[in-house]
Amino acid sequence: MGRKSDARERILAAGADLFGRRSYSSIGVAEICAAAGVPKGSFYYFFPSKQALALEVVNEHWEWQRGVWRSILTAPEPIVERLRGLFVATAEMQSEALAGTGAVVGCLFGNLALELSSEDDPVRDRLQQIFEEQIDIVEAALREAQAAGQLQVADLREAAKAIVAQIEGLVLLAKLYNDPGQLDSLWRNSMRLLGLAEEAHA
Repeated sequence: MGRKSDARERILAAGADLFGRRSYSSIGVAEICAAAGVPKGSFYYFFPSKQALALEVVNEHWEWQRGVWRSILTAPEPIVERLRGLFVATAEMQSEALAGTGAVVGCLFGNLALELSSEDDPVRDRLQQIFEEQIDIVEAALREAQAAGQLQVADLREAAKAIVAQIEGLVLLAKLYNDPGQLDSLWRNSMRLLGLAEEAHA
């Protein structure tokens, strides 16, 4: 019995690496195949197009990130500690990228969203769904905390949306300046938004 091919996994890994470091439009199928060490025939056996690969990369990355966010935001700690954990995880990911590659890579979702925002593209549509899911996860944590008397916010949905926007915006600045330190103000600003500034310094 022959060895099972890992070509699909190598294509996905190459796509994730390239889409994470470079603009989507600058990457071609031939380059993805070269990075994965597979012939073009193998690529098209698994993926009908670069767009189809990008969708799979986005979905796999979100499956991992969603697990991280849910694990942090459903922990038994007070909401301040849960949010701190989310912000720390975000900063650490950018710091690790800087240490490993010499550059802050930013957010895969944010990078693609900026590039594809003006196009009628299934990847853009999927990114919109993912950002809504991110807001859902944060909102659920805020709602639970409010019910437990840990905070008092008039519009939980808007507060959750603002937190996600803070994360995306400051990760973008960290990438622009190649400096994870740009994320330092994320924690303080988000706590002020929730009226928890004093608890954040405790």
